[in-house]
Amino acid sequence: MPTVTDRIEKTIVLRAPRARVWRALTDPQQFGDWFGMRFMDPFVPGARVRAAIVGTSVDPEIAKAQRQHAAVTFDIVIARVEPERVFSFRWHPGAVDPGVDYSREPMTLVEFMLEEVADGVRLTVVESGFDRIPIERRAAAFAGNEQGWGIVVNLVDKYLTAHA
Repeated sequence: MPTVTDRIEKTIVLRAPRARVWRALTDPQQFGDWFGMRFMDPFVPGARVRAAIVGTSVDPEIAKAQRQHAAVTFDIVIARVEPERVFSFRWHPGAVDPGVDYSREPMTLVEFMLEEVADGVRLTVVESGFDRIPIERRAAAFAGNEQGWGIVVNLVDKYLTAHA
């Protein structure tokens, strides 16, 4: 079986109404609470939104790990907002070294897709475009986000459970 190096995909079934899941994904305050970021602007297609790492509110252990990068800010560019279906943005994966200018690198695409299923709402998170990242950063960015998205889908679940 070939190794996939350009795309990460994680899926979880959330036991919450679709509208509730959608708000957790697309309201910058709620997204930031579970994701561990503070976003400075609304999520509007085409907008460049500045974010600062602050640590998730739903898992103290993950929050502690995130806070090692507390001084780091970065931008995401909102790509698509299709209500209760798809939310996506572009960003520079693994861009946590404040001494590096990542602005000349291609961004990856992160997509959050919702689908009704018998047990709730299936959330699929896909990040693609790693094969365009400079070779010297590619493997570390991919490995970090492969692990990270596995953690993130569980953070969404914890957030929805705690804020039902």
